[in-house]
Amino acid sequence: MRTTISLFLIAALAFAQPPAATEEPVFRSDTRLVVQQVTVKDKSGKPIEGLTAKDFVVTENGIAQTVSFIEFQKLEEIQPAPVLADRASAIPRLAHSAISAERPLDLKYADRRLLALYFDMSAMPPADQIRAITSAQDFIRKQMTPADLVAILKYAGDEVLVHEDFTADRERLLATLETMIIGEDQNVPEPVADGAFGQSGGEFAIFRTDRQLSALQTAAKMLGQLNEKKSLIYFASGLRLNGTDNQAQLRATVNAATRAGVSIFSIDARGLVASAPMGDASRGTPGGNGAYTGVAAMNAMTGLQRSQDTLWSLAADTGGKALLDANDLGLGIKQAQASITSYYVLGYYTTNAALDGKQRKIKITLVGELAANATIEYRDSYYAGKEFKKFSTADKERQLEDAFMLGDPITELTMALEVNYFQLNRAEFFVPIAIKIPGSELALAKRGGAERTVIDFMGEIRSGGPANNIRDNVDIKLSDATASELANRPITYDTGFTVLPGNYRIKFLARDAETGRIGTYETAITIPLLKPATDPADTKLAISSVVLSSQRAEMNDALFNANKNKEKSQVEQAVNPLVQDGMKLIPSVTRVFSKNKPFYVYLQAYQQSLSTENTTPPQPLVAFVTFYRGDEKVFETAPVTVTEKVANRLNTMPIKLNFPIDSLATGEYTLQVSVLSPNSQKAAFWQAPVMLVP
Repeated sequence: MRTTISLFLIAALAFAQPPAATEEPVFRSDTRLVVQQVTVKDKSGKPIEGLTAKDFVVTENGIAQTVSFIEFQKLEEIQPAPVLADRASAIPRLAHSAISAERPLDLKYADRRLLALYFDMSAMPPADQIRAITSAQDFIRKQMTPADLVAILKYAGDEVLVHEDFTADRERLLATLETMIIGEDQNVPEPVADGAFGQSGGEFAIFRTDRQLSALQTAAKMLGQLNEKKSLIYFASGLRLNGTDNQAQLRATVNAATRAGVSIFSIDARGLVASAPMGDASRGTPGGNGAYTGVAAMNAMTGLQRSQDTLWSLAADTGGKALLDANDLGLGIKQAQASITSYYVLGYYTTNAALDGKQRKIKITLVGELAANATIEYRDSYYAGKEFKKFSTADKERQLEDAFMLGDPITELTMALEVNYFQLNRAEFFVPIAIKIPGSELALAKRGGAERTVIDFMGEIRSGGPANNIRDNVDIKLSDATASELANRPITYDTGFTVLPGNYRIKFLARDAETGRIGTYETAITIPLLKPATDPADTKLAISSVVLSSQRAEMNDALFNANKNKEKSQVEQAVNPLVQDGMKLIPSVTRVFSKNKPFYVYLQAYQQSLSTENTTPPQPLVAFVTFYRGDEKVFETAPVTVTEKVANRLNTMPIKLNFPIDSLATGEYTLQVSVLSPNSQKAAFWQAPVMLVP
């Protein structure tokens, strides 16, 4: 007999050992509630109703557990609702990145069958996408029952999107599916041939498969927030592992589905594949003896089978079924529907509260005559939660990857981010990024006789697809003096990218490597295309973004920046305009300034011409800063004439302003930077809110 058990781990309140009489009472959360779904059927295959907690015996690793609650979920027999007619048009809907969660003991979807349709668009060509979506539409029109709730999820190589949360509204589901058909094939990656971009196609396939499996893992975790039984119907055009390279992610995905109580029903959207022995017209005819000895045909068949083996493993290891080599893809959805019959939701508080991440064996039996006259189905194991301090290196990396793929921000660790841009040449811009984290939120560890704080960083800048990324590990050693100072001062990490003009999204993640607390930050930035001014009537002066600061620091100041490798640091200093004479201008990020510190303003102006050599000398500029409160001007610096020019074709003119602000009252202001070219009658203005504190 095959046994399955699904579960959901939830923290519950329990007390620690009694404290000493002189200490304050301490309460700890160290009890875990395990929720399982158990199906009990008689010899004829019908669900048995009316059982109570006394009818079940539950053990975990051989230790008896006390059933704390039990509830029967009665599902109606599968009797399809009236067939819906075809819709004439799609209704656009806003996709989001999460399934609505339940409270621990709140069965939000009681007596309902939960079916999640998951379309892996990154693994399906357009024809397979249409075939998969059409089969889903047919199921909703003809086979969906009143007891069914259906959700629609999609992965297109970026993130998992929830196009529709669980609903019984068939009209809404059909409208959403019709919307998905439009343009869904535009982001499907083409196969990468060996040698392209200096890497082999196999290398790209390894990462692509890992991302597909990781996305499926994210979807399983979303569904794990629900206590009821869940079936995830996974549409893909095969999923091929690359040797042992993807085994770790496959295991992590299966484990996540097991923990979440999700059964995966994988469907090969290619249907019954009839491949030509010499290959089809999508690629050139292969050469060599393999075309005549049958080796080429055997390799093609082996590749097809390997791409289906992963689909079969995902289904078999999570209690689902795989639909392979079948043109009626709707059969796979019907299998998932038929697999969920009436069942019991049973929960107990495990006596083993250790967060060690180990597998725990579950055994559930019936008492009395039920043991001989009934069959019981459940998952027979689960993996305990794991404390961060017990994570292996692989666990820590996977935690970062999972957190980075989430659409919603994580705010365990407070962080602020500032993005600027400076033109390097006619085509490229340097984008410096500064991340500020309050030192009081970081944990210090004693290592080698000194205090250290360790931070992991992961970042990506993308425009449609990934444009550049960074992965950094910062180990900052602090002296006794700076360690005590850390509680009142932030740590600023800085890095930079070189990109072309365009619209970008930047996402960064920071993790305290001592506690595992994570913070994420995502923002959009537009890098403008600064063209040479050819129209005399154009009065705009091309400038970079403006950096506001109250401090300049030595490059090796541990409180303000991470010590990167020497080669990388030298390259960054060569292109980063914020680094001059061994000193780095530290962006304020939060734009809160102390009156007792100097105030720095830095930006660049560009007076490039159409000439390739650009021998036209730049015009002198005048710059000044104004502080406003409402519409009232309360402070203005004396105009500064700028004549310095960087030796490049852009006629780059750095503008550096430095002045005291101790005469201003504390409070909020609007700061305006004005740059004027008296000779050419051009100007540029930039504004931002700032806060002055004592």
